[in-house]
Amino acid sequence: MIRFICTVIGLIIGMTPGFLYAAEVPSVLILPFGIQATPEQPQLQKQITEMMEAHLKFQGFEILKPEKEEAFGTGVATLDSMGQAGEKAGADYVLWGNVGLVEKALSIEAKIMSTGTRNPSSFHFQSKDEENVLYEGTRQIAVEITAKLLNKARIADVKISGNVRIEAEVIKRQIKTAPGDVFSEKQISEDLKSLYAMGYFDDVRISAEDTAKGKAVSFQIKEKPTIRNIVIKAGKVINEEKIRENLTISTGAILNIFKLQSNVKIIETLYKDKKYYNVKVTYEIKELENNQADLTFLIEEGEKIRIKKITFEGNSAYPDKLLKKTIKTSEKGWFSWITSSGEYNIEQLNQDTEILSDYYLNHGYIESRIGDPVVKFEKDKIFVTFKIHEGKQFAVGGVDIEGDLIKPREEMMEKLKIKNEKFFSRKKVQEDILAMTDIYSDEGYAFPEILPMIKPDHEKLTVDITFNIDKGKEVYFQKINITGNTRTRDKVIRRELKVTEQGKYSGKLLKRSVRNLHRLDYFEDVKVERSKGSDDSKMDLDLQVVEKSTGMISFGAGYSSVENLYGMVSLTEKNLFGRGQTAEIKAELGGVTTKFDVSFTEPWLFDIPLSAGVNLYNWKVQYDDYDKDGKGGSLSFGYPVFDYTRIYVSYAYDESVINNISYFASKEIKNLAGNNVTSSVSTALRYDSRDKTFNATEGAKHSLSAEYAGLGGNIGFIKYLAETGWYYPFYKELVLFFHGKTGFIHENAGKTLPDYEKFYLGGINSIRGFGWQGIHSLDNEGYSVGGDKFVQGNIELNLPIIKGAGLMAVLFFDTGEVYKRTESIDLSDLSESVGGGFRWYSPMGPMRIEYGYILDPKEGQGSGGKWEFSVGGVF
Repeated sequence: MIRFICTVIGLIIGMTPGFLYAAEVPSVLILPFGIQATPEQPQLQKQITEMMEAHLKFQGFEILKPEKEEAFGTGVATLDSMGQAGEKAGADYVLWGNVGLVEKALSIEAKIMSTGTRNPSSFHFQSKDEENVLYEGTRQIAVEITAKLLNKARIADVKISGNVRIEAEVIKRQIKTAPGDVFSEKQISEDLKSLYAMGYFDDVRISAEDTAKGKAVSFQIKEKPTIRNIVIKAGKVINEEKIRENLTISTGAILNIFKLQSNVKIIETLYKDKKYYNVKVTYEIKELENNQADLTFLIEEGEKIRIKKITFEGNSAYPDKLLKKTIKTSEKGWFSWITSSGEYNIEQLNQDTEILSDYYLNHGYIESRIGDPVVKFEKDKIFVTFKIHEGKQFAVGGVDIEGDLIKPREEMMEKLKIKNEKFFSRKKVQEDILAMTDIYSDEGYAFPEILPMIKPDHEKLTVDITFNIDKGKEVYFQKINITGNTRTRDKVIRRELKVTEQGKYSGKLLKRSVRNLHRLDYFEDVKVERSKGSDDSKMDLDLQVVEKSTGMISFGAGYSSVENLYGMVSLTEKNLFGRGQTAEIKAELGGVTTKFDVSFTEPWLFDIPLSAGVNLYNWKVQYDDYDKDGKGGSLSFGYPVFDYTRIYVSYAYDESVINNISYFASKEIKNLAGNNVTSSVSTALRYDSRDKTFNATEGAKHSLSAEYAGLGGNIGFIKYLAETGWYYPFYKELVLFFHGKTGFIHENAGKTLPDYEKFYLGGINSIRGFGWQGIHSLDNEGYSVGGDKFVQGNIELNLPIIKGAGLMAVLFFDTGEVYKRTESIDLSDLSESVGGGFRWYSPMGPMRIEYGYILDPKEGQGSGGKWEFSVGGVF
């Protein structure tokens, strides 16, 4: 840099005699050029004038413009009129001209005269290239005018010397000084800057000599050395290879001081990312022969340091202890190596400034200010200080709404939370704005402007808040565009939308539409963009979906008291042929059980929201006391009746053969020997508002059902089931899930109630830790049988581990019991278990592995716990 400054000063001093500009800068009035015999006259006229202005201004002229944009080059004006225009503008010279077409080439004829002589000088340039005329033509004429009027010398020759690696032609292309140009100190200075900006030269010296033909300009170059070798002397924290991967210089490159300093910063950043904030990085350069150099980076790593103390200055309303809990940055603790406490992160500190600001603004301190955190490094410690100006605490005064009200004022005021607060809270004001925005958007006003007018009273220390509402225009959906669905048909998506083309805008219905699409479980992502339609009252809605695989191969395995080891495999397609239909083939294979199941569901029969499903199965089970070989199927229909609620009606037929009955089986089971036919009809009411079918974070799922069997056949009963499930966001991303289920069954007169229709509990889908059907009842003779009623309860805490991958951890408490018809339900004496596990929404489907441990086992239930694994949904 010092060389550069000295060179410029020397250049100016050496070239000053005879070549400095006049004390008074000459002024030129440029009149618009006339355009003859060429199209696009206005554009070309403007371009010629602008280029001429730029070139003459660079040569040192002051440029003046006429009051009227009138062309003077067409021959209409006289020399007197042009001279008078120059005198009126106060110009020393007047320039005018015209552009014409001569033998298919563009020609510039320019004239300039002193405003006092009326004796013009002419200049000419011609080319077939319009771009050449615009730039080179105007530049050449400007150079000739400068040489003539200012008596400046022309450049006869430009020489480059001292360069070894960089070719002379490359350097000449970088400078603008060229033979034939007027010698310009200003241009020489610009060329000097351009050469240094290349970053290839240590020194550039420029000299000029007078010759018979003009000025001979010489550029003497000293090139920077090239890097022969790079040595890194590092410690143990980061290895040399890692540092080299991040460097932006390499051997063979030109040694550039700015790049060296940049790479020093890169190395320091690598260490600071690992909490080594005292790292010092320097470099050494060893010059060699042939204009080469060796480069060595020297690294002093220092010690890993953390934040020792966080202090607050200026706080009186809230103690340091409370403010430390408010921010995310923390001091170093005993277990910092585990908890990462005390880690320094400047971005987090800046966010903490905003957190503190929000805290004060949400507690009435409307004039509070939080300064940037002051960070002090001392050896192996970091000290952070937040400077706070609290100001006075302001209570909530009057609250009002004005402007465009679409509902009664009293109803709107009821929605405001800020009026119930003792002190002003910016957070509550923002929540109120969002709440009112939702009200207006649900009525078709997509872009309401709601501005809170804050008026503090410094004497009473209160704040009056007035929400000023401009509802804007009612907006209607003009077009709904769907993209990204390469497989799913448009109508499958559109039938889930609660908004329609030409329908009124509704924020609530739009959110519900997006939620419906997510609940289909056909898409990885659903993006919504709104854009203006044909006018301000129209909106186009763009839905971009990212499809995911809806085909699923599922499998599961586990243990049961009946099966010992058993397995399940199923092939499911939830979006068959892109029509939204579901088809499933399922097989369960165990030591004593074989079950095959085929099902198909059409969710929109006849293009109305009437679902229809059919199911066929073949189920063979070898129990301890008998074998059951059942075949059957069902037909069901469902229809929406309320929001998130559908009603179902089903018919089922089952024919089961009971044989191989043990001599020690209960009388109940012996009475089932032979063929048993069940013909039943059932109805169910189901509510499901979950945001997702697996790993839900909010919403609920409830159902009530009743089944009547006895429409022919020997089996007859009435079965009632009730189930409820609630998902609550608990803390941050933790989710609490409460689940309850109960049922009751009784035998119809003259019919038989088979054991396989009764209730059992135990296993991964009911009470974990217990074996499959491990919770049961006993008949009068002490044999194990199903119960006539049951209760079940489950509480879960779901913790996301890798949210993007759908990996969750779960902790649970299960409880429940099975009872005979004559027994009363005793909620104080239920079977219980606790445990945990993991759930993963894998490409093969929802996967679960969970361990349950039995609490206070009853007689015959066993003890301890067990792992179970399955692929599929929960509860």
